Amino acid sequence: MTKFREIDGRDLDGAYRGKVCGKKLGADLKAAELMGRLSEALMALGYDQGPYADHGPAGNGQVENGQAGPGQVGAGQVGPAQAGPGQALEVFLVRVLYCLFAQDTGLFPRRGFGDYLRGCKPDGSDLSERLGKLFESLGCPRERRERRGLLSGELKNFGHADGGLFLGFAPRGEFDSKTLGILLECAAFDWSAVSPAIFGSLFQGVMNQRQRRETGAHYTSEENILKVIKPLFLDDLWEGFYRVKANREKLVSFHEKISGLKFLDPACGCGDFLIVAYRELRLLELGVLRILYSGRDQKTAPGAKVNLGQFYGFEIEDFPCQIAQIGLGLMDYQLGKLFSESFGQGFVSRFATGGAKIVRANALRLDWEKVVTKKELSFIFGNPPFAGYSNQSPEQKADIVSVFRDANGKSYPGAGKIDYAAAWFFKAAKFMEGTDILSAFVSTTSITQGEQAPYVWKPLFEDHGTRVNFAYRVFKWSNQAKGKALVFCVIVGFGQKGDKEKVIFDGEAKIIAKNINAYLIDGPDVFIGSRSKAICDVPSMVYGNKPTDGGFFFLGADELEDFLAKEPGAARFVKRVHGAKEYINDIKRYCLWLVGASPPDFSKLPLVLERVEKVRKFRLSSPKKQTRESASRPWLFQEIRATDRPYIIVPCHSSEIRKYIPLGFVSPDVVPTNAALIIPGATLYHFGVLTSMVHMAWVRVIGGRIGIDYRYSKDVVYNNFPWPKVTDRSREEIAALAQGVLEARAQFPNDSLADLYDPKLTPPALLEAHDKLDCRVMKSYGFKAGEISSEEAIVAKLMVLWQKTLEGL
Repeated sequence: MTKFREIDGRDLDGAYRGKVCGKKLGADLKAAELMGRLSEALMALGYDQGPYADHGPAGNGQVENGQAGPGQVGAGQVGPAQAGPGQALEVFLVRVLYCLFAQDTGLFPRRGFGDYLRGCKPDGSDLSERLGKLFESLGCPRERRERRGLLSGELKNFGHADGGLFLGFAPRGEFDSKTLGILLECAAFDWSAVSPAIFGSLFQGVMNQRQRRETGAHYTSEENILKVIKPLFLDDLWEGFYRVKANREKLVSFHEKISGLKFLDPACGCGDFLIVAYRELRLLELGVLRILYSGRDQKTAPGAKVNLGQFYGFEIEDFPCQIAQIGLGLMDYQLGKLFSESFGQGFVSRFATGGAKIVRANALRLDWEKVVTKKELSFIFGNPPFAGYSNQSPEQKADIVSVFRDANGKSYPGAGKIDYAAAWFFKAAKFMEGTDILSAFVSTTSITQGEQAPYVWKPLFEDHGTRVNFAYRVFKWSNQAKGKALVFCVIVGFGQKGDKEKVIFDGEAKIIAKNINAYLIDGPDVFIGSRSKAICDVPSMVYGNKPTDGGFFFLGADELEDFLAKEPGAARFVKRVHGAKEYINDIKRYCLWLVGASPPDFSKLPLVLERVEKVRKFRLSSPKKQTRESASRPWLFQEIRATDRPYIIVPCHSSEIRKYIPLGFVSPDVVPTNAALIIPGATLYHFGVLTSMVHMAWVRVIGGRIGIDYRYSKDVVYNNFPWPKVTDRSREEIAALAQGVLEARAQFPNDSLADLYDPKLTPPALLEAHDKLDCRVMKSYGFKAGEISSEEAIVAKLMVLWQKTLEGL
C-alpha cells in the first residue's frame, strides 16, 4: 500500500522559492539579461517593425469598451487578437520564452528546443523558417496534427501547446549567426530555476520608455509583490494554518476555506501578482495536504482544491493578457510537478491556461460585478498604472473623472489633479462597500503627500468608510526588467473593517499603530489642503519673480563679462539672481532687471534692446493668452514681486538626502525667481523655526515630492504649518540660536550650502548649532525629552495642534 511522505508544514512558505525549485534572484536577473540581449539583437535587425498577423480566433475572455459581450466573461482564455504593428517582437520573445521553459520543465523533451536550434545552419539563415515551422506546429490543434502524416519527427516530439500563444503567424525575419548564438545561449540556461513571474519584467524590457510612460506600465519585483500580499492575506493564512494544524477536523475546514477564497488584480498587466499569489496559496495548500496525507493511502487521502479559477485579472492591453495566462499556466504546471513529487502520480501535471479569468477591459470603465461578485471576492490587490496627472492622456483623465464621483454623480474636487493610480483605490473602495473584502495597491507616493492626499483620501474615508490597515512608507522601486523605471512608491492596504491591527512598515522597522491616516502617519485623520493664507500670525510667503522670457533676460558669469565689455552702459540694469539651484549651489547668475526703467532709458543700448525684442517675440508665440498680453511690456518680468527688505529664501526643490532644506536671508539687491519662495520681512525667529527639525518633519510628510526630493509648497506646507505659542523670551532665545546657525555657516565662506548640508560633509560646528536650535524649538512646542521617538511622532503631534489652531480661527 502506497504511503505518502510524512512532512509537516514548517517553512513551506519559503520552501518552493528557496529549495524545491531553486528560485533565486540571480536566476531571474540572468534570465532578464538574456532576453534583453535577444530583444536588442532582434531590434537591430529590424524585426520589431513587423506587424503581428492574427489568423486565429479572438480570445473568449475579452471585454470591449468596458462591457462584457455574450459568452465572453468567465472562460478566461485570451488569444492574441487585434495585435497591431510593433508587437511582433513581443509575440516572438514570449513564444521563445515558452519554449525555453518547456524544455526545462518537462513540457518538451529535455533540452529539446536547444537540440532543435542546433539543427539550424551556422549562419542563422534558416533560423526564421525553422522557428516558423515549430511555432505553427505548436499552435496546430491536436486533431489536425494527427491527420498530418508528413509532419517531421522532430516537430512531432514537441506536441501541441494549449492556449492561444501560437495562434496566428508572426512575420518571418532575416536572422544571423549572432541571433542564433544568443538563442543557443538562452537554451543552455536552466529555465526551471526561473519564476514565470519574469514574464512581466520581460515585457517591460522590450517596451520603450515612451510606451511605458504612456501606459503607466511598471512591473513589480517578487520582493515587492510579497510586500503587498503577505500583510494583506498571506501572513494571516499561515498563522491560521499553524493554529489548526494539530486538529484534523479544523484543518479540513481550513482547507475548504482557502479553496473558496477569490482574488482580483484589476490592473494585472502580465499577471505578476496573480502568479505569485497563486503560487503562495498552493504552497499553503501543500502544507495542509502534507499533514492530511501523512500515513494515509492515496485512495483515501483528500485531493488538492486550490485552483486557477479562484483568480481574476483585468488588463486593458491584449498582449499582456495572454502573457498572464501563459505565466499562470506555467506556474500551475510547475506546482503540479511539485505536488506529484510529494504525493505520487495521482496529481497529474499538465500545462493549461483555461482556469484564471483574465479579462481584457478598461478596469475603470468595467462593471466588476459582471466578472466576479462582491459576495464571492475576498481580496483585491495589484500595481495600478503610474501616470502622474501632468502625464495623463485625455482618455486617462476622463477615466479618473468617471470614477471620482460622489453619490449624486458630481465629480469630487481635485479629480483632475490626482495620479492615475488613485482611481483604482476609489473604484475598489466603492466595490468593497458593505463587504469584508480587503485591498492593497502599490502606488506613487504622491497620493499620500501634498495637495493630492486630501483629494484622494477625504472622499474614501468620509464617504466610503475606508480605513488603512497597513502601509509601506516610501521605498525605491526595483524589478528584474531591463531599462527599469526609477520610481518611488508606497503600498497601502485598506478595507472597511476597523478591528484589524494597524501596521506601518518603514524601512526595516515595523510600527504597530492606533490609526493610519492619509499621510501614512499614526495620527488623527486630517486632510491638509491648500490655503491662500497662513493659519498663524506670520509674514506671508510668496513666489519669487516669474520671468517667462525664453531665457533672454539671464546671463551666466562668463556671458555677463562679455556682455558688459560690449555694452558697459547696461551695468546699472544687471542684478544677481537666485532660484533654488543658484542659491543652494552658489552659482553666479545674473539678469537684466529693468524695473523702474522705461524704453527711453535703455534705447541707446542695442544689446539690451535685442534681448528685450527676443522676449517680446517669445511671449507672442505662446499659446497662453496671459503670456501674449505680457508681450506689451517685454522689458519686465511677467510677474514681479520686488521687495526693498531682506527676505528669507526657501528653495522650491531640494535633495532628500539633506536633513534640512538650506534656507536663509538674502539681500533685496538679489532678484529671486519663481524657482524659490520668499518671505519678505521675516525675522531670525521665523528663520529659526523654519530651519528646525520640527518644520522639516512637517515638510517631509505634508509636502509633495519630485521623485523623492522635497517640493516645498507655500499653500500646503507653509500656510498650514502650526507655529508654537511662544513668550517674548522664547522668541529671543530661538532667534539667538538661529543666529548661531548663520554664524556657523559663515565659518566656511568658500563652501556652498549644497556642500554644507551634504550629510557626508556637514561641519561639526554647523551640526552642533542645528542641534541646539532643534532642542529649543522642540521645547517651544512642549515636546518633552524622550517623548518623541521619530519625525512621524512629531508630525502626529503637529496634526493635533493643526486641528486646534483651525478651531480657533
